[in-house]
Amino acid sequence: MNHSPAHLETVVREIAAEMAVRTDRGKVASYIPELANVDIDAFGIAVIDTDGNVVTGGDSDVQFSIQSISKVFTLTIALGMVGDHLWQHVGREPSGSPFNSIVQLEREEGVPRNPFINAGAIAVTDVILSGHEPRVALGEILRFMRFLAQDQSIKIDEKVAASEQRTGFRNAALANYMKSFSVLQNPVEYTLGVYFHHCAIAMSCRQLAMAARFLANKGRDPSTGFQVVQAERARRINAIMLTCGHYDGSGEFAYRVGLPGKSGVGGGILAIAPGKASIAVWSPGLDDSGNSHLGRIALETLAKRMGWSIFGA
Repeated sequence: MNHSPAHLETVVREIAAEMAVRTDRGKVASYIPELANVDIDAFGIAVIDTDGNVVTGGDSDVQFSIQSISKVFTLTIALGMVGDHLWQHVGREPSGSPFNSIVQLEREEGVPRNPFINAGAIAVTDVILSGHEPRVALGEILRFMRFLAQDQSIKIDEKVAASEQRTGFRNAALANYMKSFSVLQNPVEYTLGVYFHHCAIAMSCRQLAMAARFLANKGRDPSTGFQVVQAERARRINAIMLTCGHYDGSGEFAYRVGLPGKSGVGGGILAIAPGKASIAVWSPGLDDSGNSHLGRIALETLAKRMGWSIFGA
């Protein structure tokens, strides 16, 4: 299998051209009003290999709302703060239910199934918030994202954050339910405020792929040599991404793409080819599980043509 930068460039260019002419584009997330306005014809892809080669296609420098992709980075921060103690607040199993399911949370007495469904990410956010003012905790998350991406221009889209706060009744219900079981330690409105804001961080495919390089490189930032997390922790974060990163479409993504990944309802997907590359794609139209329709197809095509599936070429 040809893994050369030239071959990768050809593959990415082909994928961008193929996605541009497809008419099956899914539907934008309309339940967050600001996301309903995004151009459904947009498509971007960025691939950064572990040698630092950057290959992009389409709208790779257009910033979009990363939404649940931020949960990969908040999980990393929380594990750095409290280590395996985190798993007392949240599980590690696939949910098999919609990402905002209240029924599942009730059945499991307030402990969310994994850190990537909404309830689990709210619980993780609560851990990061502990002992801090909300503004300080949010600043830490944003600083971490900027540090990883080596880009100080990354910011929160305040319009999206306000839109989520106005309409986030289901998330408020999940948070209050967890609070009733003492899974959350901080005031619900503080935890939700930080959660809505980190989901409203805006990044491009290029910035997102940069920020995730440590997960493709045994926890190290390949450009600086800085050990962001230990190799074992990077492997475990990738494992949770593989099994839980696409809500109740996680099995389908693993089956078709064969890479750890995390999607967001803004249409982005972050994927990791361990030891090879970090990848970000963006297409705002979603499938029925809330995952980017063309994003998944593009990643399936990339993994196949590059022989990058973790299950073998």
